[in-house]
Amino acid sequence: MAKKFRVKLIKGLAGCTETQRETVRCLGLKRVNSEVLVADNPANRGQILKVQHLVKVTVEK
Repeated sequence: MAKKFRVKLIKGLAGCTETQRETVRCLGLKRVNSEVLVADNPANRGQILKVQHLVKVTVEK
């Protein structure tokens, strides 16, 4: 079974750049405290790194 990441938005998007807002939206996060499961692949890892100051990430099996 492939690894997945549980990504939770812990900070609001006020003061963020437009590309960071788009990245959060593309991850599937809509509002503060929303959570999604995303697959562990290079594209998602890059998106998470771009907004790492806004999200909390845990590894699921």
